[in-house]
Amino acid sequence: MPKKKSDYSQMKKDLEFEYKSAWIDLDEKKVDEFSKEYIQFMSRGKTERTFAEESIKLLEKNGYKSIEKADLKEEIKAYYLYRGKALAIFRIPKKFAGGLNIIASHIDSPRIDLKPKPVYEDSNMVLAKTHYYGGIKKYQWFNIPLAIVGVVVKRDGKIVKVDIGNEPGDPVFVMSDLLPHLDRNENKKVSDITGEMLNLIIGSKPITFEKMEGALKLNVLKLLNDKYGIVEEDLVSSELEIVPAFAPREIGFDRSMIGAYGHDDKICAFASLKAILDSQKISRPTVILFFDKEEIGSYGSTGASHQFWMSWIKKILKARNIETDVTFEDIIEDTAVLSSDVNAAFDPTFKEVFEVNNTPYLGKGVVITKYTGARGKSGSSDADAEFVGRVRKILNDNKVVWQTGELGKVDVGGGGTIALFFAEYGMHVLDVGPALLGMHSPFEIVSKADLYQTYLAYLAFIKDYE
Repeated sequence: MPKKKSDYSQMKKDLEFEYKSAWIDLDEKKVDEFSKEYIQFMSRGKTERTFAEESIKLLEKNGYKSIEKADLKEEIKAYYLYRGKALAIFRIPKKFAGGLNIIASHIDSPRIDLKPKPVYEDSNMVLAKTHYYGGIKKYQWFNIPLAIVGVVVKRDGKIVKVDIGNEPGDPVFVMSDLLPHLDRNENKKVSDITGEMLNLIIGSKPITFEKMEGALKLNVLKLLNDKYGIVEEDLVSSELEIVPAFAPREIGFDRSMIGAYGHDDKICAFASLKAILDSQKISRPTVILFFDKEEIGSYGSTGASHQFWMSWIKKILKARNIETDVTFEDIIEDTAVLSSDVNAAFDPTFKEVFEVNNTPYLGKGVVITKYTGARGKSGSSDADAEFVGRVRKILNDNKVVWQTGELGKVDVGGGGTIALFFAEYGMHVLDVGPALLGMHSPFEIVSKADLYQTYLAYLAFIKDYE
C-alpha cells in the first residue's frame, strides 16, 4: 500500500487509463488551417461522386496519375477511379516486400434519392417522389434547404452532371412539414412519418395559363430539357441524390467544432487522403481506399463486399514477377487495415443510451473501436488483441491522443463498418476514426481537435506500421 499521498497519486498515474484532451500539445494554427481546408473540401464533395472527383483533383495536383498510365515495375503514386464512385490510391515503392498498409473509408452518406419515375403534379404543385438511403430520422429532412446532385444518363448514352442548390443564387428544394397548429394529435409519434411522406417540392408554375392538364409538371420537364437536354424517361437511368444545400460551418463561440453534412464517413476519407499526400515516409506499400454503399450494407460492385482494388495488386505482382517468391494470398494475410469510420460521441442531453466508461467523448481524440455489431457483437469484426496492441503502441509512440469507444449501451446501440469485409480475407483490421454528435443527421458535429488527431493517427500508421 502507498505510504504517502504522493505515492498514491503516482500509482494512479502509472496504473490507470484516463482519456486526455485532444487539444494537448496541438498547434492550434495548424488545426485551424487543416479544418479550413476540410470545410472547403466538404462544401464541394457532398456525394460519393463529387468527393471522388475532388480527391482526384488534389491527387493530380500532388503528382499522382491514373494507374492505367503508370509503369507497374517502377515506384507507383497513382489512383484508380472505379465506376465513378469508389477510389483506390496506391503508393507502392519499387521494392515490394511484406504485406500492405491500408486505410479504408466509405464516402457515401445517408441521404434521400429520387425514384426512377419521380415527377408528379398534385394540388397546384410539382413534386418528386423519393426513397431514402441509409439510416435517417425522416423528420430531420423537412423544411431545410436541399440540393439535387448526381448524374443522368441520356437515351444516347451521354452522361449529364447535375448540381442544383449548392452555388450562390441557385434555387433550392424542400420537403414541407405540417404546421404545429394542425398537428396536435397527441398520439402521433415521429415514427409515424413514412418514407412516402418525403416528397420534394420542385415547382408551382404552369407552362401556360390556358386550361391544360399537367401544365405545371410540363413546365418543370421543359426547364430540365432546356438546361440539361433530358426528358422524363432519362430519369430512369439517373442517380440523383438529395443532400442539404447548406455549407459546413464552425460551431461554438470558440469555433472548436465543425458542423457539416456527411462527416460520416467523409471525414475519415479526407484525413487519410491528406495523410498519404503528406507522408514523407511509408513503412510498407500503402493503399488508401474509398468505398460506396456502406450505409446500405456495402453490397454492390462499388461497395466493400467487392474488393475492386485487388486486381491492381495482382497486376503489380505479375509485372514485377514477385509471385515466384510470395503469393498474393501471403501478401493479403500480412496486410494491416485501419477501417476508418466514425463513432458516436457522448451526448449529455441523452445520457441514458450511453455507457459512460466505454463511450467516446467529443474533444478526447481519435477513437479505437475494437468491435462494432449489436446485441452480442452480431455482424461485427472483433479485432484481435495483438493487432490492437500494435496500433496502440504506434499511436502512443507518436503522441497521438486517442480513446476507446462503443456505439452505445450493449442492448441499446450497435452498428457496422466495412471492417468485416477485410477480415474475411484474413487481414488484420481495426476501426479507427473520430466521434460525432448527431450522426446520420443532415448536420453532424465533430471536434476540430479530433479531426486533426485522426489525421495524425493515419500519418503514424502509414509511417510506422511494419
